[in-house]
Amino acid sequence: MKLNLKYTISQGLALIITAITSVASAQSLPLDKLVKTGRLTNGLTYYIRKNTEPQKRATLYLVVKAGSILENDDQQGLAHFIEHMSFNGTKNFPKNELINYLQRSGIRFGADLNAYTGFDETVYQLPIPTDKPDILKHGLQILRDWAQDATLDPAEINSERGVILEEKRLRMGAQQRVQDQTLPVVLNDSRYVNRLPIGTDEVLKNFKPAVIRSFYKDWYRPNLQAVIIVGDIDVTAIETQIKTLFSDLKNPIQPKLRTVYAIPLTGKNQFKTITDSEIPQTSVDISIKFKERINKTEADFRKSLITNLFSSMFSSRLAESAKKPDAPFLKLSGGYGSMMGGLDALSIELVPKKCQLKNGFISAWTIIEGIKRNGFIATELQRSKQSLLSQMQAALKEKDKQSSTSLADQYKTHFLKGEAATGIETENKLVNEILPGITLAEINAAAKMFLKATDRDIIITGPESEKTIMPVKNEVDGWINTVENATIKPYTETTFSNGLITNLPPKGKIVSEKRIPEIGVMEWMLSNGAKIVLKPTDFKHDEISFLALSPGGTSLYNNQDYESAANAAGIVASFGLGEYDNISLPKILNGKQVSIQPFISDRVEGLQGGSSVKDLHTAMELLHLYFTSPRKDTALFAKIIRNSAERIANRYTDPDAIFSDTVSAVLGGYNPRRTGPTLDKLKSIELDKAVQIYKERFANAGDFTFFFVGNINSDSLKSYAEQYIGSLPSSGFTESAKDLGIHIPSGKIAKTVNAGKEDKATVRMVFSGNYEFNPKNNLSLNALQEILQYRLTERLRETEGGVYTPSAQMSNNKYPTARYSFTVGFGCAPANVEKLISATLDEIRKLKENGISAVDLQKFKAEELRQNELAAKDNGFWLNYISGQYLNQEDPLSFLKLNEAIEKLDTATLQQAAKTFFNEDNYVRLVLLPKE
Repeated sequence: MKLNLKYTISQGLALIITAITSVASAQSLPLDKLVKTGRLTNGLTYYIRKNTEPQKRATLYLVVKAGSILENDDQQGLAHFIEHMSFNGTKNFPKNELINYLQRSGIRFGADLNAYTGFDETVYQLPIPTDKPDILKHGLQILRDWAQDATLDPAEINSERGVILEEKRLRMGAQQRVQDQTLPVVLNDSRYVNRLPIGTDEVLKNFKPAVIRSFYKDWYRPNLQAVIIVGDIDVTAIETQIKTLFSDLKNPIQPKLRTVYAIPLTGKNQFKTITDSEIPQTSVDISIKFKERINKTEADFRKSLITNLFSSMFSSRLAESAKKPDAPFLKLSGGYGSMMGGLDALSIELVPKKCQLKNGFISAWTIIEGIKRNGFIATELQRSKQSLLSQMQAALKEKDKQSSTSLADQYKTHFLKGEAATGIETENKLVNEILPGITLAEINAAAKMFLKATDRDIIITGPESEKTIMPVKNEVDGWINTVENATIKPYTETTFSNGLITNLPPKGKIVSEKRIPEIGVMEWMLSNGAKIVLKPTDFKHDEISFLALSPGGTSLYNNQDYESAANAAGIVASFGLGEYDNISLPKILNGKQVSIQPFISDRVEGLQGGSSVKDLHTAMELLHLYFTSPRKDTALFAKIIRNSAERIANRYTDPDAIFSDTVSAVLGGYNPRRTGPTLDKLKSIELDKAVQIYKERFANAGDFTFFFVGNINSDSLKSYAEQYIGSLPSSGFTESAKDLGIHIPSGKIAKTVNAGKEDKATVRMVFSGNYEFNPKNNLSLNALQEILQYRLTERLRETEGGVYTPSAQMSNNKYPTARYSFTVGFGCAPANVEKLISATLDEIRKLKENGISAVDLQKFKAEELRQNELAAKDNGFWLNYISGQYLNQEDPLSFLKLNEAIEKLDTATLQQAAKTFFNEDNYVRLVLLPKE
């Protein structure tokens, strides 16, 4: 075919320019230049990157492009089963030796060592120390074993059946019953509906070992696998080890085709209503589905920015409407995100007020239709762009502080989906180049596209009691038509030009300074009596965390005023602050990396928050205003009470809520401050009383200590502290919290709750008593918690096969009187409750009578020492630690002595501690069983 090449010079230039632009836009985005990647001859892909956050650590992933979607009918649940079996014996780590070895190396099972199985992939995650070459070497060997050398021993398979069935049992309940009915709709009756990773009881109970081995042989092969290593490593050495270890992995001689399954878009709209006796309230879930968008080119990236901006603006518009006092719904939220099976979705969740489904739906749809018809306005786009740029700037500042896990996740997605992983510097460059050119017209065009009238699912769920009044599809379609034919006024908003504080109060002064050089802490005393405690760090470049505490809390108020006191901070904070209401305040703060929240708890009141370095000034302004300028909003208060009343009225259809409230009541001695929420309690909350109590609790800054941890410039903080904290009012008085005598009762108590209809039980076993609060006992309690966790995991999960994840949790307090408690918890079959409680008591008695094994003590020491290494470089740890030491009037240098104390800890000390703290004379047994 001969082309007609006659065109003008100007046309030619235009075409050339267009072609150049199109080529540039179509070019693949580059992979992060800091990652070393390659592919072995057997097809295995690897990603390696040096990263020192955290130091002396690496994150190791084995990613397999095989999940439950590839299972045959007789293999349903076996992709997930293989994931479990990979921890129950491999070629080089038989039976439980893999977990035991890693625990001895300081790696915690569950918290650190983990894995997951999805529809399309299985991922094994192993964070590991790198300061000892042997541990890193063994970590790579573990990945190699997972890749193709799981033993899949028949005896271990049979032992694991019960564990997985118990994991499946934990999901039973109203949510699972609803999901079973909604999935065919949401997943368009695709293969995904019948390939849930957890599988079916029939297969899990009865499959033969040959069936699971067949799946393993077919799909655990190098051309479907990637090894990802990110951390404090030698990249060249790791690459050599990967080539040495993984090159002998074999693909099947006749490999099965790895079909890429997808959920089809049908172009149809779907509708379904579901009721259940344990669903507390009506809700509407709307999904508008699209083909998945994957960033591979610059053009894709630009589209993703438009999507991101639209989603942010859409979410903000819906959230704003839900804040209004007259909104006919309890919740309205939405946003665009990834789904599964090659789909994305614009999701909307509506929770209407009771008996206002129609009004709530029409009101919500009016907002949505208004966005589609009238679009957004310029100030909304400006805020969304500003927010995105602020997030990018914050990420760029922390480019050398990114966690190895977050980087590994990016490379995982690159391997699984081909999603670009350019690195933060390239991404930031693209954002700054592209974002200014995105217009409001493009966003509004995107809104029309995203709010299409096809591929839309509407699912309404509600209580069984409302089954007869649930609408049918034609009714809801009628509501939508009503909105589409109505006049909708364009959205408008008020603009603000003032700052947070227009008139600065007179400054205070720092009158004394003190240093604690051993832990890098400084203390400043201000002229109004307020104390500042700061610890400058370089753990993060752009992170400052803070906490303000003052003794008193709700303990200073009688029972009649308790509910007003306990809810005062949350209520008052929801009204906004200073000159700005709850809608305008977030707009004023848009683009700023800052958060702050007041609270009033049992024994203290205070504020907690954080900011970037640049936005510390704003954080200090907010802190000042929370002391001096709380708002009062009668209409919003009435809305809060109405909405809370609906939630309380519906609360007791949920068996877990019933059990939780019972546990709290029993452990609190049925003190009204520990019993569950009721309508009478709600009615006792008075707006004037709540505001009065809030003001009382924050009236005396001289009784507060303000803790700051992070990348702090002490000169800047000093100036801010004098201006915004030193100027706060102070009475000169100090307060102490009262002892109300509320604690876990002594003696033996047993309580059984019958609620729910599923064949599942929940158990809580609590041991408690008086306590001598000191570093030795605190360490012993912590050690017993971890060691009991090892024992219960081994006994209840591995030996008995009766639970999925047992938990052992300890707590202790110094004030008002020193007390401790141990709580053991697990879910199981009702038929196994007595057997598993007896097994738990048996393990506890073994600790008391036979003592703690040297192996378990070694595991605890290794894990705790490794965790302390990480904690020492974490702002959050130091904020909680320092504030806790000050609040308890304990030595702030204790942490420096902790590792030595851990090393010296012996089995005899722990055996005596077990005898002391596992006192069966003070034992509370709580069990949730289904209704008889």
